[in-house]
Amino acid sequence: MNNIKKVAIAAVKKSGKMLIREYQNFDRGTIKLKSHHEVLTRNDLLSEEIIIKEINNNFPNHKILSEEMGEAGHDSEYLWIIDPIDGTTNFSMHNPLWCISLAVAKANKDTKCPIGHLVSMDIILGVIYAPVLDELYVAELDKGASLNGKKIQVSNIKQGKVLNTFCHGRKIVHIKKALAYYRRQKLAELDCRQMGSAAIELAYVACGRVESFVAPGANDWDVAAGVLLVRKAGGMVTDFAGQDWKLGNGDIAASNGKVHREILRVINKK
Repeated sequence: MNNIKKVAIAAVKKSGKMLIREYQNFDRGTIKLKSHHEVLTRNDLLSEEIIIKEINNNFPNHKILSEEMGEAGHDSEYLWIIDPIDGTTNFSMHNPLWCISLAVAKANKDTKCPIGHLVSMDIILGVIYAPVLDELYVAELDKGASLNGKKIQVSNIKQGKVLNTFCHGRKIVHIKKALAYYRRQKLAELDCRQMGSAAIELAYVACGRVESFVAPGANDWDVAAGVLLVRKAGGMVTDFAGQDWKLGNGDIAASNGKVHREILRVINKK
C-alpha cells in the first residue's frame, strides 16, 4: 500500500508540474469538443500519458480506467482510476479550480462478482492534486484524510450557512435533474454553486469548506478519489436512494452527514 501511495502521489505531482507550465500560457483556440458540454485539450492527453507511464513502470500487471483512454491492462485485483484534468473548462479559461484525480480500487474477495467488476471493488486510495492551489488531498482506506499532510474533517454545519455544490453527467436527463436541484435550492434561499470540478467539490466537502455535493450521472473517474476523501473525513456518500455509493453507481450525493437527508429530499423531489 505504501508503494502504491508513493507512486500515486509522484504521478500526480509530475503531471501537475507539466500542467502548470501549460496552464500559464494556454490558448483556448486549441480546444477540441468531446461533446456539446465537454472540452478536450492536448493537456488532458499529456497528463494521462504521464500518469499511465508511472503506473505501468511500477505496476505493469494492474488494470487502468482513465477518462480519455478508457480501460486498459490485465485482469487484476487492482484498478487505477484516472481523471487527468478534472475541470478542463476551468483550465481552459485560466480558472485555478482544476485538479488531477487518481484513485486505486481493490477487488473485494467477499463479493460474488468476478474480479475486475466495478461493483466488486473497494476504493483503497484517493489522491486529488490541485496544482495552482498547491493542495494535495490524500485518503487511505485504513487511515484518515489529509490536505497537505494535515488531517481534515467535514463541517458540523447543518442549518443557516449551509453551502451546497453540484455537477452533472453529459446526458440531457442528468443536466435537467441538476438544474431542477439548483433551482429548488436557490428558491429556498440556500447557496448552491457549480464549481466546475467534481473532484474539487468533493475535496471541499471533505475539508469542511462546503456541506454537500450532488451529481446526477457522475463518472467514476470524476468522483472515485473524492468519495474516499469524504468518507475518511467523517462524511457520507450515497446514491440518490440513500444506499452506500459504489463504483458504477452514477448518481452521487456526498455531505457532512448532517444535511444528507435534506439534499436527498431536494434532489429526489418531483
